[in-house]
Amino acid sequence: MASVTFDHVSLQYPGGERPAVSDLNLEIEDGEFLVLVGPSGCGKSTTLRMLAGLEQVTSGSVLIGGDDVTEKDPKDRDIAMVFQNYALYPHMTVADNMGFALKLAGTPKTEIRRRVEEAAELLDLTEFLDRKPKALSGGQRQRVAMGRAIVRSPQVFCMDEPLSNLDAKLRVQTRSHIASLQRRLGVTTVYVTHDQVEAMTMGDRVAVLNDGVLQQVDSPRELYNHPNNVFVAGFVGSPAMNLIETTAGADGSVRLGDIPVPTRDGVVTGGQRVTVGIRPEHLRFSESEGFGFEVDLVEELGSDAYIYGRAALPGEPLVVARHEDDTPPSKGDTFRLTARSEQFHLFDTDTGARIERGV
Repeated sequence: MASVTFDHVSLQYPGGERPAVSDLNLEIEDGEFLVLVGPSGCGKSTTLRMLAGLEQVTSGSVLIGGDDVTEKDPKDRDIAMVFQNYALYPHMTVADNMGFALKLAGTPKTEIRRRVEEAAELLDLTEFLDRKPKALSGGQRQRVAMGRAIVRSPQVFCMDEPLSNLDAKLRVQTRSHIASLQRRLGVTTVYVTHDQVEAMTMGDRVAVLNDGVLQQVDSPRELYNHPNNVFVAGFVGSPAMNLIETTAGADGSVRLGDIPVPTRDGVVTGGQRVTVGIRPEHLRFSESEGFGFEVDLVEELGSDAYIYGRAALPGEPLVVARHEDDTPPSKGDTFRLTARSEQFHLFDTDTGARIERGV
């Protein structure tokens, strides 16, 4: 097992207008499950490939267990990669696929068999060892790909969107299995996904990237409750946080309708453009307080519903609210929404940076 360090790592592809990854500083602790998340093209897979040695960094250093591996070949880094497309050999059995890397390394047959059987037991694959990949489901194939990584007993697991090819129900089952397995094995794991729900449910910590720049790395709960900037606030959470632009009053005060948003003295100037954030579950239906709202769409989810519509605020911003009653409103209904002032988030509209609220 080992820690992983990205020390001022950048990668610039030839002809690229900007670095695919820019000045990345990231410490991953020994045994930690860290998830890299962000939209397509944000640099998360590139970061993983630099760790695996599949991409050559332009500047900076990559360390595994304190050892600088920046110039080492992938085979010398003691990592195991799990790919999105399984990458199994169709003519080999499950057992042969799982043990192939050990066979290439000259490991004795008895040792290969022992490791394969142990991994198969962990992954509930024992009864499939003599089958070939075409006789397996997608979820079983993905477990074989994980087994191939496990038998090598690497210092680090690298997982590049391993659940992308699975259906929704199987994704939920498999991500729970992966998280449980990682805790049992205790191997440092770097996991890439574009699915922020997957990231929030699996990672010890989550690193959010955008345009090759690390935006924030924190526990899932801290990311959700205290996003560093507008991008993280809008990316983390499903549905996303409501982000409403407004202008501070002459005295620097911020209001959303008739709801005051607390700020520390002096941090907001008169006339400054600010962005107010509020989670859908924090909005409450009101008879008289808050701001007006007209329903455009009702998304029924059984136990509750999400109400989409336009707020009676400057610019008529789109707003989403969660409704927990048995009878949600209908399209075209109008009412008011309110929230407690301490549940608002505040950001500078120009820079996107978080503005600390008052107590």
